[in-house]
Amino acid sequence: MPTLLEANIADQIRLLEQARALSPVVEQAGAVLAEALRGGHKIMFCGNGGSAADSQHLAAELTGRFIKDRRPLAAMALSTDTSALTCIGNDYSFDDVFARQVTGLGRAGDVLVGISTSGNSGNVIRAVEAAQGAGMKVVGLLGRDGGKLAPMCDVAVVVPHSVTARIQECHILIGHTLCGLVETSLGLA
Repeated sequence: MPTLLEANIADQIRLLEQARALSPVVEQAGAVLAEALRGGHKIMFCGNGGSAADSQHLAAELTGRFIKDRRPLAAMALSTDTSALTCIGNDYSFDDVFARQVTGLGRAGDVLVGISTSGNSGNVIRAVEAAQGAGMKVVGLLGRDGGKLAPMCDVAVVVPHSVTARIQECHILIGHTLCGLVETSLGLA
């Protein structure tokens, strides 16, 4: 009988084999991000829990460095400002914590990357609606069947699995791939 680690690795390998089919949509998402940055715009990330951590991780890869030393790229995670999150959550609702930041900070030409393993996170849905209203493009890093968010996104990258942990593991691989595509497209890698 395989150990839990062996079972998890086997499950992830099966998912990664399926994820090969996502290559065209990942390339498309990378092009959207690079186009925005090339035009002097920014990338905003949002998500909850592990997806909030992924948002911070990916924004840091862009503002810091990824493949090699290069100029910082304009990216931010909307989950990092505890004062904004608690103020907006208290005064409005938790569903508004990202949308109000998108409305205040987002501009036409920017991109919102909404990360949701279910595709149904209420506050990410509201953020996408705010981004669309501001003339921003939307990339979704989603799971399961893409949920309500998939049809709302300009580009939806949907990891076809039902286990949150496996989706998140695939999301970070895809996120790193997006960072690499951005750097390569901008001639920075």
